[in-house]
Amino acid sequence: MNSNKLSPDFYLRNDVVLIAQELLGKKLCTNINGIFTSGIIVETEAYSAPEDPASHAYKGKLTPRTMPFFEKGGIAYVYLIYGVYKLFNVITNEQNHPHAVLIRAIQPVDGIEFMLKRRNLTQITRNITSGPGLTSIALGIELNHNLVSLWSDEIWIENAASIPQENIDASPRIGMGKNVFEPYYSMPWRFRIKENYFLDSPI
Repeated sequence: MNSNKLSPDFYLRNDVVLIAQELLGKKLCTNINGIFTSGIIVETEAYSAPEDPASHAYKGKLTPRTMPFFEKGGIAYVYLIYGVYKLFNVITNEQNHPHAVLIRAIQPVDGIEFMLKRRNLTQITRNITSGPGLTSIALGIELNHNLVSLWSDEIWIENAASIPQENIDASPRIGMGKNVFEPYYSMPWRFRIKENYFLDSPI
């Protein structure tokens, strides 16, 4: 086990909003089919069910899709959106406390040549990883990585220095639709490293 992987205790805390902020600057790594890729997490969103209507596990909804939410923190939750994109989330908190952090964007670090190939690009541009679906493509994350332990040697997150609060933007989450009501619609639970080149759409 890589000694620099985030410890289990990091994921088992009950403050998902704090965890979403603290994941900024950490290094998300994949080793899939022998290909190592990684990137610095630059944008996240927090989801805090059962109260949060933006969460798939709102009101404690338990289905085959939402089952990962109710597992012990420190695993991946990967789901399909628009029939195309696989979105990677980090499950947090203790078992039966359905919290998750969506990884919205990363700054590529290792294996950039493989990321480019996966993204059908010939050179690095902002949109290589500037969105949750694009991040998963670049890192090789697929639906079969749902429930994978973040202490595995397939997907993990490495520790790094915390990003100072003054370098973090907080804003409401995006793309929530019409069924998310206040105060959760306006909760500033989207966190970004200020002025990073690889951020998703503007605030």
